[in-house]
Parts: sequence; structure tokens; C-alpha cells
Amino acid sequence: MSKETTPPVSPAILAPAGNKSSFLAALAAGADAIYCGLKRLSARMAAENFSIDDLTALTQLAHEEGTEVYVALNSLLKPEDLLRAGRLLYELEQRVHPDALIIQDLSMVQLVRQTGFSGELHLSTLANVSFPGALKHVKDTLGIDRVVIPRELNIDEIKTMAGACPEDFGIEVFVHGALCYGVSGRCYWSSYMGGRSGLRGRCVQPCRRAYRQLAAPERTFSCQDLSLDVLTKTLLAVPEIKAWKIEGRKKGPHYVYHTVKAYKTLREGGREPGNWATAKKEALDLLSRSLGRTGTHFNFLPQRPQLPIVTRGQTGSGMLMGRMKGSKHRPFIQPRESLMSGDVLRVGYEDEPWHTLYTVKKFIPKKGHMTLIRSSGKRFAPGAPVFLIDRREKTLQEMISERERKLDGIPVTPAGDSFPAIALPHRSGKRKMMVTQNVYRLPVKKAEHPIGVWLSRDACRQVGKAGGDRIWWWLPPVMWPEDTGKHQKLVQKALKNNGRNFVLNAPWQIGLFRNVKGLNIWAGPFCNAANGLAIQMLETMGFKGVVVSPELGQSDFLDLPGQSPLPLGIVISGNWPLCVSRVLSEEIQTETLFTSPKGEQAWVREYESDFWVYPNWKIDLTTYQGVFQKAGYCLFVHLFEPIPKGIEMKKRPGLWNWDVDLL
Repeated sequence: MSKETTPPVSPAILAPAGNKSSFLAALAAGADAIYCGLKRLSARMAAENFSIDDLTALTQLAHEEGTEVYVALNSLLKPEDLLRAGRLLYELEQRVHPDALIIQDLSMVQLVRQTGFSGELHLSTLANVSFPGALKHVKDTLGIDRVVIPRELNIDEIKTMAGACPEDFGIEVFVHGALCYGVSGRCYWSSYMGGRSGLRGRCVQPCRRAYRQLAAPERTFSCQDLSLDVLTKTLLAVPEIKAWKIEGRKKGPHYVYHTVKAYKTLREGGREPGNWATAKKEALDLLSRSLGRTGTHFNFLPQRPQLPIVTRGQTGSGMLMGRMKGSKHRPFIQPRESLMSGDVLRVGYEDEPWHTLYTVKKFIPKKGHMTLIRSSGKRFAPGAPVFLIDRREKTLQEMISERERKLDGIPVTPAGDSFPAIALPHRSGKRKMMVTQNVYRLPVKKAEHPIGVWLSRDACRQVGKAGGDRIWWWLPPVMWPEDTGKHQKLVQKALKNNGRNFVLNAPWQIGLFRNVKGLNIWAGPFCNAANGLAIQMLETMGFKGVVVSPELGQSDFLDLPGQSPLPLGIVISGNWPLCVSRVLSEEIQTETLFTSPKGEQAWVREYESDFWVYPNWKIDLTTYQGVFQKAGYCLFVHLFEPIPKGIEMKKRPGLWNWDVDLL
């Protein structure tokens, strides 16, 4: 099967698709490229997603219409996932022929090489490539063609990132869609509360719950949607931006069609000054009818940043049609706008487990009367909000149906019987002595064993040259463009003071140590290493050891040493953040407990330009240290965080996912 695509206009309008109708709506809107996920190993597992058979026909249809297809295999991979991921890659190459893969886990680079995938590799925003010095490193070391940069960057930082792009390399910028409170790849909130990892596409959005702090009204960390809309005009002057990305793989075809049309209109209007006023008006009208959340420009304009957090109440995608009225036995809605047959309603907010979808069966006039009955026979509670979340206009449905008929005529290539053998790494024959390491914000002068210290100006000043090999310098999990120079100077100061041991919390930070010999550099726990092939890639990059992802379950922890070519460490106890964020509501006080409806408590502390959210109970796997040591772990890390005055840590098991496994 040959690809009949032509290179998309740059920047390409990159549309989301979580189901067949949304995929076809993106084609109908004229998207330059579409990204979608499989039913496994995608970072949006709540979307319907696609089988290999689905994507075979859809991709051929897209190529016939001149549209590229990117497949997101951007999940964190556990040891048991590697063979499955390899087979999926092989089938994609043999049957689907996507133009690119979107990946997060470093193991995918190895699997791509082993299975012969021929498309481009795009590094997901979950990989947290957040500073300009990382770009050349990911291209040269990993063979990456494009990086999806964080949503938190402003236009000046985006231009700085673009200016650091090597030849034949590009960046991708989110222009519209949902915002997470935590920095992508640095949020463990959902996993910490019950094993559903955002890094594996299963986030239950605990940040959107209503929290209470002191005697103040309930507040949330819930964010509005990103909507750069008219500000995208400034991005047209940055040729390294290869795509404007629209978030929304859980959204319906109406949203996809309207947002794609809007940003195509803005792109073309921005290139023709005489048409800008008309294009702007048309695009804003399309976005107002797209059924997303209320939009914000977020941090895009550094001189006029907008706080995206809705502190009081909840946010909901879709257009509010009203609230349930009447009694518990006969609740009804009088919609604010007319409803058409086929419209999809959601009762409640999407982050509430009881929310329900309802398809309208017949036309309901504005202010008409419609009774909603749940499929279980239970009625909805009075006062529940009702949102219009998808609409099948006749014209759009006809365009989708036309393409569905074309799909029926496309033969699906059957799966082959053979797959390449996936070569997995094995444990290194070298065994290291057990080492305990306590990690502090500021150094402890007297210690019987090596200590870890978060790299900072104050820490460098206090340690001086006396630290030597006794100190392991820990770098932060996020480095923003504006902070890169500062961190580079701190690294140089630590090296000048005889520092030789470093723990990096993004793999790309190793680029800060170019041409420095004789260092002992480990990948830290925020690198999210969770399988042997990822560790093998870290070895190739120059790391000497790895502190594995702390959100793994028991079987994953114990299987990993058998796959690891490097010595392994583990965070065995201490304060682990629920997330790291670049924003905080003015109504949330730092270093003061807030409480969820379920009684979960946490506090926020500011470090440099980020806000760390900590639960008031610790990880504690110390009971199993002997088990870990027998399995092959040699470095046991204890994280110590200064506890704010007045906050009492709860005595909880602190096993994280040890017993529940990582979903």
C-alpha cells in the first residue's frame, strides 16, 4: 500500500480522533494530519480508540485525501508491555503505514529499530522536553523528528525553543483543548490515589474535585481549556513550528470539525492581512459553537498571563443546556436552546463517576419539556447540570456518511502469522553494594553515608568544596527555558566544587554535562523508567544507573532487575509530590492543608518557578527492602521534605501501587 499524501502545509492543523466519526469529521474539515490511539498503550485510554483493522482502512482513506495519520503509542510501558508493543509496531508498519508515531517511553525507540518502523518519531509532551538544550540531544541520540512542547510555554519561550531546533527537526505546539493542572509527565495524582496512571492514559482527574482549605468555600485546581485562537497569528512567523495541535481525543465529531475549521481559517487569514478581520470573526464563531470548555490564553502572552484555574465550582465541556428540575421521581429539563434528534447530552461533570450520556431522540424546542430517564431506570437528581456535548448537524453527518461508504470499499490487509523476535536486555553481571541515600533540600553536614541534595544556589554555597564524592546532586524534574542558564551555572559550580555524582530527573538534562569525563550520572525517578529497554536507552545516553519509576506495582518492581543492564535504585520512602505545576490559584495558600471530599489532604510548596503539591502521607516500602535487595536493587532512596508548620503527617501504609498494581 503506497502513501499518496503530500507534505502538509506548515504549520499543519493536527486534529484529534478518538473514534471513527471524529476521524471522518477531521477529514471533512480538511485537517492536514490526524492523531489517534490504539485500544492499548495510548495516553487517552478513556477514548474509544481504534483497532489495527480500523486504522488500516481509515489511514488509506486519509492518505487518499492528502491527510497524514499519526498514531499515539505514548503510554508508559511496564516490563510486561514490551512484547505487545513490539507486535503492535510491526503490525502498524506492515498493515497501517502511519506517517508518524507519538511516543513517550524511551523503550519505543529501541522497539522501532527492532521492528523496522519507517515513519517519523514524535516525542510526546509527556516526555517533558521543556528546555532548548534538550532538542539537539533528542534528535542526535534518539533519532526523534519532532517534539511536542509543553502547554505552559509562552510565546517568547516557544521562539527560544524554535531557535534551538537542529536542521530537519521541528516542534509541535498545542493551540486548543484541555489543560492539565500538573505539568505533563510530572503528575502522579491519579496514580497515587489508586493506581490509575496519567502516564498510562487512565487519569481519573482528581485535580477537578472540590477541595476545602481552612474555612474558605470549596475550590478546585480544575483548568479551563486552552484556546490560543487569534494569538496563533504570531506563530506563523516561526517556521520550526510544524503543527498546531488540537487536543480532544475524547471529544465528538462536532468539536473536531468546528475546531479544525476554525484554526484553518485563522492560519489562512493570518497569511493574508486583508482577510484577517473576516477570518478572525469566522473562526471565533466556530470556536464558540465547538462545545468545549471556556477558553483561556493561559501563559501564552508573558505580559498578560491568564490564570486558567477555576477556583470555585467545577468546569465542564459542552454547552450548558440547563439543570434538572422537578422531583426525584419526575425530573425534567427545559433546554436553553433547541435540541435536535441525535444530539448527545451529558448529565453531570465528566470527572464525576456518576455522570451519564443521553442521546436526544426527537426535536425539543427551546424551553420545551424533556424528561430524562437513565438506562438503569433510576432518575437524575434535581439540580444536576445538563450539557450538550455533541451535535450531528445534517450537513456534517452527510459528509461523515459519504466517507463511511468509501471505507466500506477499502479492503483490510489481514494480519500476518509471523512477528520479529523482540530482543530484551538482561541484568548486568555486575552487582553493586547496597547504598542508602537520604535526599534533602539543603545538605546535612554530618552523615554516615552519601546524601542527596536538590541542586540550588544555597545548597552549593553551604556544601562548598567539602562535599566531594559524599554528595549526590539532584536536578529538578522540570527545567523551563528561562531557567536553563541558571541551572547550567549551578551544574558548573557543583562540578567546580568536586561534584561527581548527579541524579537527573529528565533524561535530556544529560546534555548539560557534555565533554565532562569521569562522572557518575544516574537517571532519577522523574525520568519514569519502568522497563528494561528504556533503561538500555538510558545506558546508551551515558547514564550509569537508574532510580526506577516509583509508581510501579509489586510484580513490575520485581521483574525489572532481570531486564536491566544498569544498577537500579528505588525511592523506598519519603515525600513524593502528587504533581508539579507552573501555576497556582491566588485563592490557594501555600504550606496549608487542603482536603478533598474523600478526606485526602495535601499542601502546596513553591520551589523556584514551580509549585509542588504534596500529600500528607509518605511513600513507605521499607518493610520490603530485603525483597528489593534480593531482586537486585542496590540504591535505596529516602526523600526528606521540610514539613510546613502546623501540618501533621498521617500514618498510612504508603505502599502506593505495591498491592493494587499500576493500571
